[in-house]
Amino acid sequence: MNKIIESIREELQQNADEETRVSGQRFFKEETKTYGVKTTIVTRLGKQYFKLIEDREKQDIFDLCEELWQSGYMEESFIACNWSYFIRKRYQPDDFAVFEKWVDQYVNNWASCDTLCNHTVGAFIEMYPEYLTDLKRWARSTNRWMRRAAAVTLIIPAKQGKFLSDIFDIADILLLDKDDLVQKGYGWMLKEASRGHQQEVFDYVINNKKVMPRTALRYSIEKMPPKLRKTAMQK
Repeated sequence: MNKIIESIREELQQNADEETRVSGQRFFKEETKTYGVKTTIVTRLGKQYFKLIEDREKQDIFDLCEELWQSGYMEESFIACNWSYFIRKRYQPDDFAVFEKWVDQYVNNWASCDTLCNHTVGAFIEMYPEYLTDLKRWARSTNRWMRRAAAVTLIIPAKQGKFLSDIFDIADILLLDKDDLVQKGYGWMLKEASRGHQQEVFDYVINNKKVMPRTALRYSIEKMPPKLRKTAMQK
């Protein structure tokens, strides 16, 4: 095992707290594998140890991230997500395959999914928007986390008013999804898109509200004025 990874794991174990572990579980329907370390401590450790590796080759850093992901511990996944985001200026097109593997093979809860996709994958897509077609492929996956990832990758670009037509394409693919975490994911994506494109998103919701799951609908209109929300919620 790499000595840096070993040191990180030792510190996570030293900072583990059973009360934190139990209270954190209530946010997840599925059983999660955690040490029970507060997020602020995990973030601090990630930054602290990144200083020791930031000058390494990108592939070396990705290999360390992979080792963290393989443990299955949520806290280790958060450190991996942060490290991969810290080197975003070094991304190249081939890196998409690495990120896709992490989502498909290692992500097993909404928190790891969103941490990886909001930042690492989202930054990659902004650099290489030609990979938006791959997100649409993810949206058709049998893996629920790939489908959620397709939507939550676009959260930050959506806030910035980018990729509206692609956002609607992904929402179309996920529209009737039965998984509530996927519904929440694409509803969140539409909500962020509504910041800069309120009328377009409102029209989309109205045109689809007869079939759109109520969970997705409620998320998508959350930032809209009360009058528009009331209209959208009418059956």
